[in-house]
Amino acid sequence: MSELNDLRQRVEALLQECERRLSVVERQRSRMETGASARTTESGIVNQTANNKNRSKNRTANQAALEQLIEIYPQTFSRDDVRPLKVGIQEDLIADGKLARNRIKRALATYVRSFHYLRAVKEGVDRIDLSGEAAGQVTAAEAEHAAARLQEIQAQRKERQKQERAKQQAARQQQKEERLNRKLETLINLKGR
Repeated sequence: MSELNDLRQRVEALLQECERRLSVVERQRSRMETGASARTTESGIVNQTANNKNRSKNRTANQAALEQLIEIYPQTFSRDDVRPLKVGIQEDLIADGKLARNRIKRALATYVRSFHYLRAVKEGVDRIDLSGEAAGQVTAAEAEHAAARLQEIQAQRKERQKQERAKQQAARQQQKEERLNRKLETLINLKGR
């Protein structure tokens, strides 16, 4: 009989603990849903999906334009040997007429915003023209700007990684809570018998 009483007390203690945890989780979900509902409406979700698709298409188009630029001007553009470009190289590319203006703009924007390009922009380094020849040097201000942009990119990457870790942790916590809820339901069903 005492074993049965001990078991009942343990089950009741577990149930109380589970109820406490459930109330904590419900409060957290409520806070998250309140914040999420304020940020995302049904139309917001649709817009976000459309924006992601457009972003993906733009990224693909930018990469294709860059590949074309690398093929046509291998002495200037490279993924392996990235060097600072001559100031005004866009006008030279347009004047050369081998690519459409919008393709040139896409490709150059992708190239000069890349992590590797920004790392190559250092004070005193030679800039290159379309033939791969020296055409000026990087100034201190340009190097500072590139270094600041690099820091921004690194900070953004760290923030995205931090957010991803938080999402993973929240998913693990939710899985844990779901397991706990299943166990509680099993205990409740056993108690009811």
